[in-house]
Amino acid sequence: MKIMKIAALSAVFAAQFAFAQFKQTPLSYAYNALEGSIDAQTMEIHYTKHAAGYVSNLNKAIAGTPQEKETLFQILSKVSTLSPTIRNNAGGHFNHELFWTMLTPVKNTQPSAKLLKAITETFGSLDAFKEKMGKAGAERFGSGWAWLSVDKNGKLFVSSTPNQDNPLMDVVEEKGTPILGIDVWEHAYYLKYQNKRADYLTAIWNVLNWKEVSNRYENAISKK
Repeated sequence: MKIMKIAALSAVFAAQFAFAQFKQTPLSYAYNALEGSIDAQTMEIHYTKHAAGYVSNLNKAIAGTPQEKETLFQILSKVSTLSPTIRNNAGGHFNHELFWTMLTPVKNTQPSAKLLKAITETFGSLDAFKEKMGKAGAERFGSGWAWLSVDKNGKLFVSSTPNQDNPLMDVVEEKGTPILGIDVWEHAYYLKYQNKRADYLTAIWNVLNWKEVSNRYENAISKK
């Protein structure tokens, strides 16, 4: 009887998680590693509650659908044909998985020579790019993201999307491969900065992982 009960519980557990194809990547740094720019409480809540919720809800939404066997990129590329629940949660999962890699406790990282050259040619200077990126984030009404992406011709562009949309989706005006994304939802900064989104957008450069952004840039242009 005990063995049968265990087997039954195992079957229920397996059924619940059989479709859980998407998972969170563990952070490569501690929640408090970015203190001074992003506080530990914000990081913990952001990762364990908000981001975890997106991946959990995405797995539930795609259970029993063709999307259960698709990659996240495949889902995002045709998100206009899918439900708002899949759109919001697939976007939320992708955006946050990228966002965590954009951050680092390592001080004074710098863009690669190749990325810096592209930024300078496109925006005039690194400072001018930061200003444009900050403006995209600050002027996003409500919740959303600011992006640096590579277009189909290998050129850089800055854009902003609402909610959990991103440049990979077929619903956005400016499509491309995102190499840097900054979360401007209030849950990303409100505990420390309250309504001062601009201060958060300034501070985030202190913990930006330029090595990761540079790697994503070179990977993106190699495919063009």
